[in-house]
Amino acid sequence: MSVKEQNQQHPVRLTVTERTRHRRLREQGSTEVADLDAILGGGFVCHLGVVVDGAPMVVPTVYGVDFDARTLYVHGSAASRSLVRAPEQTVCVTVTHIDGLVLARSVFEHGVNYRSAMIYGVPRAVSEGDELLHGLRVVTEQCAPGQWEYARRPSRKELAATALLALPLDEASVKTASGPPQDGDGPDGELGLWAGVVPLRSYFDAPVPDPVLPVGTAVPPHVAALGAGGPGS
Repeated sequence: MSVKEQNQQHPVRLTVTERTRHRRLREQGSTEVADLDAILGGGFVCHLGVVVDGAPMVVPTVYGVDFDARTLYVHGSAASRSLVRAPEQTVCVTVTHIDGLVLARSVFEHGVNYRSAMIYGVPRAVSEGDELLHGLRVVTEQCAPGQWEYARRPSRKELAATALLALPLDEASVKTASGPPQDGDGPDGELGLWAGVVPLRSYFDAPVPDPVLPVGTAVPPHVAALGAGGPGS
């Protein structure tokens, strides 16, 4: 199902809350569900913000999105304190894509072109077999489409060592920044200094085989497709 078809079955705008209200640089904010989905669908690494033992902890990890169920799955280890404590509280998950450096004539006007989303909510620990496998498949396929069918499925022991959180996409904030520096029309525009944008692109390089891989083991097509220039996070 395409993102367009998914959005036809769900609200097209995000509900604005006190946590997600855009107070600064409102022109960079968006309440479009399609913008949120594009940001989440374009990556696989997120940061989970949670309070552990009275102190904030921000943990990088991988995620996957079930757009039909409007659910974000966050992966981790059952031994992780952050993931174990997360279902007890409201957390914040962030996903950010950096598109370039904005180098202006003055240091004050420097910036970053980016796309970002912040999702708030109380996550649910996924422990049931069917949903756990579904969530792990969602995460795996978001990282490397085709890998779930190619690789061995997790054993019961491996599932017991895995933590998976499910977070609804009900409360989210989206912001983006793009374009050139904004100081060209002011006094700094007469300084004779170069200004502009240095784009940043993320991509996968050619696959590198495991050193112990038997000679002649072919790269599967879905992995070769990633290495042919598929987008990274």
